[in-house]
Amino acid sequence: MELLNIECLGKRLRLEGSMAGWQQLFWDNQLVSQKSASPDNQVFNIHQFELTLQPSSPPSDEALSQPLQTDTLVETHLKKIPVRLEVDVKWQPFNLQYCVLIDEEQVSQGQRTTKDIEQQVPEIPTPKANKISIVGLASLGFKLLKSAKVVKALLAGASVAAYSWLFSIEFALALIACLVFHEYGHIKAMKHFGMKTKGIYLIPFMGGLALSDERINTRWQDVVISIMGPTFGLFLSIACLVAYWITGNVFFAGLAAFNALLNLFNLLPILPLDGGHILKSISFSMNSLAGLVACIAGAAIGVYISYSLGLALLGFLLLIGSLEIVFEWRGRHHSHLLPLDRYGQIFSTVWYLLTVGSLVAIIWMVAGTGDDMLRMPLEILKS
Repeated sequence: MELLNIECLGKRLRLEGSMAGWQQLFWDNQLVSQKSASPDNQVFNIHQFELTLQPSSPPSDEALSQPLQTDTLVETHLKKIPVRLEVDVKWQPFNLQYCVLIDEEQVSQGQRTTKDIEQQVPEIPTPKANKISIVGLASLGFKLLKSAKVVKALLAGASVAAYSWLFSIEFALALIACLVFHEYGHIKAMKHFGMKTKGIYLIPFMGGLALSDERINTRWQDVVISIMGPTFGLFLSIACLVAYWITGNVFFAGLAAFNALLNLFNLLPILPLDGGHILKSISFSMNSLAGLVACIAGAAIGVYISYSLGLALLGFLLLIGSLEIVFEWRGRHHSHLLPLDRYGQIFSTVWYLLTVGSLVAIIWMVAGTGDDMLRMPLEILKS
């Protein structure tokens, strides 16, 4: 994770680090200092190194006339400058305070917070291949752009055909609209964080996919982007349910139930589903064994409630997903993502549970209408 990137003697001074405690300091993309992993991840670190600079003015004629060896002459006119970076990192809530001293004189100081990490962009761009022809590259880029649009159109058409085979064409189109609305929730969250997006891809029998050109930097970004899709889906199911109450048209009730089922499965704690990202970000932000125990206890309660309500499939998938997250918990400190603070952990957990509970309630409510088709989502959860 990039913790700091500032100017120092005309070059970039960049500090990389992780919750495991290791830190690496780069000056002009050259490694100049590093610290090994430490069990105490909130320590005060001092990085020291020397820069050897050559004066801009050449040696005088008198100096050159002296009977010195070449190596001695070069060494005489090189200047070594000691540089020290003092940095204090606290992870939860994240706060980094730094001070740069050059030749024992302070030249820079400041601090960084979670907002700074969220908004940072990589300092080093991806290396580009040698340009063969500007016209050729422009043509290739245009073809790729066209092919991306063609792929989107083909996938959308295949999705409509697949869902029309399972349901009616009207319901298939409505389900596609639900998928697009769900993915738009992800896109909206990405844009909220200033991320560039590539659009929405529909995948037959698999749902949809919202892609971005940029990577996330914090667990909070991961949670918000992941949960906004199911949240938008929840709003759509509520709207369909209201439409059913007003019109009495069973079509809206079925759409509300199946859309709720779709978004509920997306919230299962299994990667790469949305729920897997959410629960992983919450549990991996817990910095103590007590946090892991609380996470396991919460998962166990969820499994118990699922089986008590007869939702066998939901309980089984919840158990499998929770075990996957527990097994990966030990490696959480090596992630490049900034962890959630205590407020973020609580808020994300409540948001997740309320969304899951609301979606289950909609499925249960629609199943109570007595229509066999409308009972299907609930029967799937009980299978």
